[in-house]
Amino acid sequence: MIATYEVLGRFTDGNGDFDFDLAYSKDIGGLLGLHDISHMNIGAEALLYKAKEFSTKNLESIITQLDPNLARYVRQSLDHPYHVSLMQYKARHHLSYLQTLPTRCTPMEELANADFHLNKLLHQMEMQEIKRWWLNLGLAQEIPDARDLVQKWYLWVMTAIEGASFSRYRIELTKVVAFVYIVDDIFDLVGTHGELSCFTQAIKMWDIAAAESLPSCMRSCYRALYTITNDIADLVQIEHGVNPINHLMKAWAIQLDAFMKETKWLSAGHVADLEDYLRNDVVTSGIPLVYVHLLFMLGHDLEKDASEFIEQIPPVIFSPAKIFRLSNDLVRAKDEAQEGIDGSYKELYLKENPRLTVGEAEEHVRGLIASEWEELNRECFSRRAFSGGFTEAALYVARMVGVMYAYNGGKQSRLPALDDYIRMLLF
Repeated sequence: MIATYEVLGRFTDGNGDFDFDLAYSKDIGGLLGLHDISHMNIGAEALLYKAKEFSTKNLESIITQLDPNLARYVRQSLDHPYHVSLMQYKARHHLSYLQTLPTRCTPMEELANADFHLNKLLHQMEMQEIKRWWLNLGLAQEIPDARDLVQKWYLWVMTAIEGASFSRYRIELTKVVAFVYIVDDIFDLVGTHGELSCFTQAIKMWDIAAAESLPSCMRSCYRALYTITNDIADLVQIEHGVNPINHLMKAWAIQLDAFMKETKWLSAGHVADLEDYLRNDVVTSGIPLVYVHLLFMLGHDLEKDASEFIEQIPPVIFSPAKIFRLSNDLVRAKDEAQEGIDGSYKELYLKENPRLTVGEAEEHVRGLIASEWEELNRECFSRRAFSGGFTEAALYVARMVGVMYAYNGGKQSRLPALDDYIRMLLF
């Protein structure tokens, strides 16, 4: 493996700082490349921290002097660096910029546009199938307090798993994501403590008869969840010869235990400690649960029990889940879809550190997110504990977080990057 210093060291002075020579500071392509590389830090790479600072400072200072098309491209690159952004989203913006240049490769552009169009059509068909499933399910009427977020559910999965051959997996996995949201809303908005305890025990028994004593909305949710999970287990058995139903049952049991633990903490107004809270928050995100399903869909057979996969969540899953949870926490007040009683790592951190300001707490959270990106980079670049496809899917979820929670900072709290992403790739 080539060390970072071997590549970038030639551009630094005797103190290890980047040379502020005008030739470097005005090389837009070079600065953009340096800025992109700086986000591939696997931890303690001081030169990459300096590369990020140097490239950002020089690009920001020169952007107003650039041609408007190039300035927009540079701004987009600064806001959405290549490594931490979605590939299709970046490719579409890159193509749009190329089409403004005097020298163009028209056949390549036409091929790229055709590929984008075909993917968009496929995504639209998948989305329509999921909408029909959701309407036929009837849970929106049965549980009116539950969030009806079909597009958001699908976007997470559409981003994580690319390719026409995985169309059926995207549809089925979106249903799993839907139930993570629905069950979360039942815990936050619908059930009493006693009802939620019975609901959790019924899930652990994995027997339709166990749901008979539950309130109507929980009973309907249980039956639908039971059906979807068994359908996915049958799909995996047909395609890969392994029936993972026992693993999936245990994964759901662990998911509800985590929701139950969160409910007890919040109702009591007490959490054991920040680390315990954050570990549980990673589970309640649903990401470990969804990826247990994906692991089997991709043809893997877990050597260990699925409960160990979630209780001792591997870094390739833990890091994206933690990035998701902490990023959501930073923008919780702006998230219009966020309802009910929920905990907040930031609030707990401020409670444990009362002398800190809100701004300092948010900076601490951003530092944790940056550390998890470095951990995820180590998984992607060196460890590779899982297959490339599975690791890539985990990386894409972390990348999607930057789009899903990229609020514009204005009073109306809009999500311009998400709107742009949806317009480009779905409608």
